[in-house]
Amino acid sequence: MTNSQPLTINDYIRGVLDGDRTILARAITLIESNSSSHIEQAQIVLRELLPYTGNSIRIGITGMPGAGKSTFIESLGCYLTENEHRVAVMAIDPSSSITKGSILGDKTRMEILASDPNAFIRPSPSSGVLGGVARKTRETMLLFEAAGYDVLIVETIGVGQNEITVRSMVDFILLLTIAGAGDELQGIKKGIIEIADAVVVNKADGDNEPKAKAASSEYNTALHYLTSATQGWQTEALTCSSITGKGILEIWKIIEKFKKITQQSGVWKDRRRYQARDWLYALVEEHLRRLFKHHPDIKNYLPEIEKAVMAGELPVTTAAKILIDKFEG
Repeated sequence: MTNSQPLTINDYIRGVLDGDRTILARAITLIESNSSSHIEQAQIVLRELLPYTGNSIRIGITGMPGAGKSTFIESLGCYLTENEHRVAVMAIDPSSSITKGSILGDKTRMEILASDPNAFIRPSPSSGVLGGVARKTRETMLLFEAAGYDVLIVETIGVGQNEITVRSMVDFILLLTIAGAGDELQGIKKGIIEIADAVVVNKADGDNEPKAKAASSEYNTALHYLTSATQGWQTEALTCSSITGKGILEIWKIIEKFKKITQQSGVWKDRRRYQARDWLYALVEEHLRRLFKHHPDIKNYLPEIEKAVMAGELPVTTAAKILIDKFEG
């Protein structure tokens, strides 16, 4: 079957379940489409595949620019595929606020992992979505799970308050940082540290290894006084070298330990349940926002009301009430 041939719903379902990489890629493209016909088709595909989802560990990896996220993911991913895991990476590229374009260069930054038959890298533009995650990341995760990938990695754009959105879709968050990037505790916002299930100081090799170990120790001291991101789990800091692979095994053991503890306590299941609920509300809010924006009366009145608010001629609360009244008709 060529890429030019249209696929039926059954083609998508069977292809994904069979692990057909070409059809899986096309299924992801289908759910990313904003075409009304594609959206309807995608929802049927997702509904049919739902019973085959949920059997993975979902890992979010975030960190400051320059921390080496792509290199770390490749190192971890190669270790996992060598140990009979199937790894899917959703690499979120930042979209330009001006051109709306994105670089989509993660495959070139992870050449070894990208050529691994047991790994699948899907670069996706963030399209301006807050939280550093693409709008369709959740749906993409379901497709990967149905296709048999048991480790899902979401690489987010970078560190910022909006990165907290990734917490609502993954089981485990790993914060990647480096030593010598300024004050280790002030250089990253407290809110990001508080959502992390592990902090990893990368580039712990050569002359930089002692600095990395010192930074890790400093993080562990601070983490002792912070409330852990996950009930019943104590976040800790580790070091690793993505280049040499040192520390990668220990990091994976921490992730496996997290999974075992949270599954036994019920926290794992509860988190997934609440994430599904939050996703429901997020989709409803997105739809309502779109209806509001395209409502004819809103389109007519909004420029004038915005101008009045910005000029200080109209209280924001009053402006909001006017627009809501117009919307409700």
